[in-house]
Amino acid sequence: MQRALFGRDVVGEPDALEGYVLNVISIRGAAGPGANEAGEYLILRKALASAPPVRGVALRLTAAELDRADLYETAAYARIEVTLVSGRRAFVYVAAR
Repeated sequence: MQRALFGRDVVGEPDALEGYVLNVISIRGAAGPGANEAGEYLILRKALASAPPVRGVALRLTAAELDRADLYETAAYARIEVTLVSGRRAFVYVAAR
């Protein structure tokens, strides 16, 4: 998906986000890089109770690549700025509602 969207393999470092949980949502008719037949995608939602940190990879994107990521994500997602467990500031896509 990274090559299709950004034209390269993106460099990143393992990190984690506290205060959120991973859920699955259905997006029908999705097309393009990363689209799947089931129409099911992961999404971050604010945790309603104590939850373990969500582990992932903090990617290093250029401003132009971040713009492409914004265009790729559907209205189901909103980009917000957060502080990761490492203390690094990052943008993440979370549930829009």
